[in-house]
Amino acid sequence: MAKIPDMEEDVLACIQCGYCNAVCPTYEEFKWESASPRGKIYFLKRFLSLNFLEKLIKNEEYKRGFVKSLYICAGCGACNKICPVRIELSHRWEELKEWLYIEGYAPMEKHRPLRERIAAHRNPYNEPLEKRAHWLPSEVKLADDPNILYFVGCTESYRRQEIAKATAKILKKADVRFTILGTKEQCCGSPLLRTGQSDIVKEELVPQNIENIKKSECEIVVTACSGCFQTITNDYPRIHGPLPFELLHISQYLKRLLDEGKIEFKNSVNRILTYHDPCHLGRHVGVFEEPRRVLESIPGVHFVEMPRNNMNSRCCGAGGGFKIAFNDKATRIGSKRVKEATETGAEGIITTCPFCKTNLLHGSEEVEGGIKTMDLMELALEAI
Repeated sequence: MAKIPDMEEDVLACIQCGYCNAVCPTYEEFKWESASPRGKIYFLKRFLSLNFLEKLIKNEEYKRGFVKSLYICAGCGACNKICPVRIELSHRWEELKEWLYIEGYAPMEKHRPLRERIAAHRNPYNEPLEKRAHWLPSEVKLADDPNILYFVGCTESYRRQEIAKATAKILKKADVRFTILGTKEQCCGSPLLRTGQSDIVKEELVPQNIENIKKSECEIVVTACSGCFQTITNDYPRIHGPLPFELLHISQYLKRLLDEGKIEFKNSVNRILTYHDPCHLGRHVGVFEEPRRVLESIPGVHFVEMPRNNMNSRCCGAGGGFKIAFNDKATRIGSKRVKEATETGAEGIITTCPFCKTNLLHGSEEVEGGIKTMDLMELALEAI
């Protein structure tokens, strides 16, 4: 049996105050104490008892209930930020999922195909690897001597290609010498890490992605996917060591291009817009200002904030493997965020994450008069 992660200090530090419950979007939907961060900590307290551990292993019903409670989490990290004793709760859930996976108790059934697909095709969508770069617009030519590598990510390569196309066109308009890895790019590993299936991430995806990036000889890597950005920023150094390149989210790089005068917004969009902070980009990495500064630089934009923004932003509900296992609940969480945005008087939501865009679009279908969501790069291309 693999050693259970050392969580005793955190478990004993928890004062059961319930502050985490108050900000947890998934608890708000389920209303089960076992689905709350506080409830999970209570489970972990019982883990310290050998009798409970034996019960977990032998009792199938108890085991399934415990595993399900762990996966009732969108990985948004709001609980981490509000915890008065600073327990990194969402990270602890990932560690425990990994342990349960090693022991053969996890993940949930709907998560298992992720590993099979990524192992076979290097993406979670079961799409052919040779089609990974088919989104690239014909008018965009990759540089022979690039200094920027655009790490596209699986979702923008296969599902949200409009974001990838807009990103590439903007880089071209700014005369950026950039390239992509194409068939050499593999899933960043985020879907597997969030669901506990970390073995091929550590053994294959991380070292191979880093090696292929190094071979490109680009010193700067940009990505328009907040999930890829968070994973490469936080997980890759933990797994592989310091990054041998500078990593920027595309909103940060676009802000740099604007500051350097290499790109200019000439077209007025004349809309009232609000911004949704992706959890991966905001709370997990701390990028809040650059997307807002880019948005405010676009002529005709009247920018309004939602009541919950920046570090206190409300999760869209799509992360942590939650949408895969509990799609209806995830969509419901997304609809609440859309309702919050609509009530500001905004005519549209701007975000910087393909998963947020997808789930907020799904959520808007459940809100009367619900406004639509687009990516910042799509808006920026429209303004250029």
